[in-house]
Amino acid sequence: MTHQVNPPKEGFWGRVNPFASKKWIKRQTDPINDRLSELDDVNARNARDIKDVDARAQAGIQKAQASADAANQTANSAHEQATNASNTAQQASGHVDKINSTVNGLDQYRQITDLDIRFRGGSPVLSSDAKAQLDQIAASLTGRQGYIVEMEAHSPAAGSAGIQSSQRLAEAVERYLVTEHQIPVYRMHYVAMGNAQAATTGEQNQKPERVRTSTVHLTLMENSLAARADASPQSAPATNGSEQP
Repeated sequence: MTHQVNPPKEGFWGRVNPFASKKWIKRQTDPINDRLSELDDVNARNARDIKDVDARAQAGIQKAQASADAANQTANSAHEQATNASNTAQQASGHVDKINSTVNGLDQYRQITDLDIRFRGGSPVLSSDAKAQLDQIAASLTGRQGYIVEMEAHSPAAGSAGIQSSQRLAEAVERYLVTEHQIPVYRMHYVAMGNAQAATTGEQNQKPERVRTSTVHLTLMENSLAARADASPQSAPATNGSEQP
């Protein structure tokens, strides 16, 4: 607002004295000064408000940035956890597959070799040739695991006499392997067949040949799991033992 300053008029005594003029000027300028002070206050308040708004804006920006950083860190952590979980799941799946493979292979055996140990006259005495055969097959089992020795004992005698005779033959072979070569008993299994002859595969309709000699047929079997870890035992030659003299 513009105030018009009127100059002092001349009075009866002439011009107003200087002191009266200063007072008059002060009265005229005081409203202006007051207005200017008011404007200064307004400007100062506006400056403070602007500074306060800027400070709050900066605080909000920093808070938003901190929240964004925290969210990004959480996302990275979640991604890492998801990756670890995926790796763990893959390892667990591989472990399950390995267990399944192990379980499936527990009862899987394959034949390594077989041979016949012959006895003369049904006597359960091992000949030197029979002992040599058993020594050879026992040597191939040194340090091996996961094998079994199957034995079928046969005798020409009929009925219970043949069964008892063939049982003594199987026990003689088993006893030799245990005492001379420390083959565990649980790895050997035998059946006394007497004069019964098992039918050969593919010849079920043919009459089996008559048992004429006393023999123990050995079959060395190896578990498939053991075959993966170790080389297969060297096969003993499948030769027939000489009869007891």
